[in-house]
Amino acid sequence: MDLENVLWMLTALAAVVVLLTYMRMSSTAAQSGHARIPQAIITSHTVVGVLALVVWIGFLSSANQWVGYAGLVLWWVEVALGVAILSRWLPGAGRHSSDATDDTWADGPGLSLLGHVGLLLGVCFFTWTVATGQLA
Repeated sequence: MDLENVLWMLTALAAVVVLLTYMRMSSTAAQSGHARIPQAIITSHTVVGVLALVVWIGFLSSANQWVGYAGLVLWWVEVALGVAILSRWLPGAGRHSSDATDDTWADGPGLSLLGHVGLLLGVCFFTWTVATGQLA
């Protein structure tokens, strides 16, 4: 399989994580647990994620290294925000976490762990791709 195809597939999966995180966090605003995360942080996570996607797609379309580095900066900010949100929601995370009620997506943070750890690994792969000039 071609490296460029792998990058496009990982980009599509990253888009799914950004979209589903926003949908899940927004649709459960009245719940306890993970809903105690301020809406401004959730919105920031989504805005940075969309910007990262746009810039990254620009990189994949042009293979311009500078666009790739700009995309990486946005991806790493996105990962940091996602991990910060997730860490506040994990069981045992202190006063911010409690059992979510009426969560129709999953029982606990397992789905979010899968998405965010996957995105972290994907961004590590993106970083390797840009740093080593694989698309140049």
